[in-house]
Order: sequence, then structure tokens, then C-alpha cells
Amino acid sequence: MNSDIFICWLFQKYGYTHLSAGELLRDERKNPDSQYGELIEKYIKEGKIVPVEITISLLKREMDQTMAANAQKNKFLIDGFPRNQDNLQGWNKTMDGKADVSFVLFFDCNNEICIERCLERGKSSGRSDDNRESLEKRIQTYLQSTKPIIDLYEEMGKVKKIDASRSVDEVSVPSLPS
Repeated sequence: MNSDIFICWLFQKYGYTHLSAGELLRDERKNPDSQYGELIEKYIKEGKIVPVEITISLLKREMDQTMAANAQKNKFLIDGFPRNQDNLQGWNKTMDGKADVSFVLFFDCNNEICIERCLERGKSSGRSDDNRESLEKRIQTYLQSTKPIIDLYEEMGKVKKIDASRSVDEVSVPSLPS
């Protein structure tokens, strides 16, 4: 099972709408009318976290559009967010009373496997950050900024951990809320 099929299966089975913070940022970066495109590109190339106001505005816009099109689509699995304390505080401030975080799905994988997979993806993705230098910067950003957020959610009992170091065919998903 390749990763795209796995993701589709996961969301169909549990009824979640998948929103990728990174994909929304990359799409916004490509939009010639975007006031944030150049800024997003700079942050992504440097392996840094895009300012929270930009990311949340893109996520909220997508959530609102999805629910406006179909009110039944009100469960979201947000991929790649929050990535730091600022993201978490911005989310809590903006989405307080509008969204409840049921769980964090954490794909646990060692750094070298992540780098190798991203370098392989980079052969066809066209992503400017799929290179070793950017990836190593992203790992440092993850260790300093994102891992403490995962630890915080783990203390609250909201982390569902997946061993992602194995092949896609061997990865198993814990039971998720429907």
C-alpha cells in the first residue's frame, strides 16, 4: 500500500477531511495574487515555521469552505500543525470554542529514515525543501519547537503514536475516534 492510498483509506474509514498545513502553504506560495507568497517561500526554504497568523488563516478558510459545501464534513485531521508554541497559542486563541482537538496522530520515525524518504520524494515532488540541507534544518526546528508540543499533548493523553519507521505496508493505525 503506498502512502497516498494509506492516507485516503485512513480518512475514508474514519470520516475525517484531510488538511495539510504544508500543502496549503505551498499552494498559497504559488498563488501570484498572494500577499504572503514570497514570505512563505523564504520560511520554507530556510526550514523555518511560517508565522502562525498565515497558517491559521489558510486552515480556517479551508475548514469554513469545506463545511459550507457540506455541513456533515466537520471533522478534520490537520497534518503538520501546530509546529511550535506560537502555533499552539494562535490556534487556541483563534479556534477557542470553534474546534476541539480530540487527538494528535504522531508518526514516529527516526531522522535518517525521514531524510531518505523526503530525498526520494524530492526526485519527483518539485518541492524546494526536499534537499538534505533544508531537511536537516527542519529536523532541528522539529526537535526545538515541535517535539515539545507533541510532549504536551502526550501529557494530556491525546497522542496516538504510529511507528512509521517500518514500510508503509507494515504500519498499523491505532483506533481513532469516529
